[in-house]
Amino acid sequence: MSLYPSLEDLKVDKVIKAQSQFVQTTTPALTQGPYQPVAAGLGTPGSSLYPNLQELGEYMGLNLNSDEVQKNLALVPMADSQVAVPVGAGVAGMVRPVTGTDIGIRRAEIRQGLREIILCKDQDGKVGLRLREIDNGIFIQLVQANSPAALAGLRFGDQVLQINGQNCAGWSTDKAHKALKTAAEQRIELIVRDRPFQRTITMHKDSSGHVGFIYKSGRITSLVKDGSAARNGMLTDHYICEINGQNVIGLKDTQIKDILTTSPTTMTITIMPKFIYEHMLKKMSGGLLRSAMDHSVPEV
Repeated sequence: MSLYPSLEDLKVDKVIKAQSQFVQTTTPALTQGPYQPVAAGLGTPGSSLYPNLQELGEYMGLNLNSDEVQKNLALVPMADSQVAVPVGAGVAGMVRPVTGTDIGIRRAEIRQGLREIILCKDQDGKVGLRLREIDNGIFIQLVQANSPAALAGLRFGDQVLQINGQNCAGWSTDKAHKALKTAAEQRIELIVRDRPFQRTITMHKDSSGHVGFIYKSGRITSLVKDGSAARNGMLTDHYICEINGQNVIGLKDTQIKDILTTSPTTMTITIMPKFIYEHMLKKMSGGLLRSAMDHSVPEV
């Protein structure tokens, strides 16, 4: 079963597959090479059963044409057929005829499983982390810009499972901070799980450059009917944590707007439920988040 980063990818892939199957059943032999979609209404009468990509683009409000989609497809001939079919590639092997090789979805990826992080302290004896206890787990509340933690790729919302081999389950916030403070300067070993309270949603701007949600103070307040955000499962009363993998927590709405406006047509938003977000940032000042949080664009 194929997986897709967005509903738009799924719809376009279904159209291409339907057209491929039609060509396969009506054409005796095809030479290998890039598949050219058959326009609706051409060929035998039955071909009108399959919509063309232009109609699909109009339906979803996208600036979509077959040339753009064709550039994003990885096409290889199947063993028992001369018809080329799309193959999953990239993030988790997803099929991405619209999203393509967009780098934002890779920057925003929440990976399953655990990873080991090795830190050392800076000249001030700090690693640049603030931690918080939630439901007997320890989570990263703040990653300071240009700190060892930021350089190691740690992010807001990551769960710290171990510090130097000690399990963090049941620890208080103070105990977790003390473990970092008393650790050796040259080597601190962390076992981390990527952002378990967050999820990513990949969307596509329409012809007017919008994805279809409204926000205030970083919180999503409403969705535009039939917009890409609504189609792909965006929810209200969730906070925007990242845009294409770039942390936006603490930024003003005007700054978030600038990032949204300059983002590519494909956009991946990372969100967190309101009650968890506000609990995570309890007693943290907006000024500190704005000035200290790492808002750099992550490398992939």
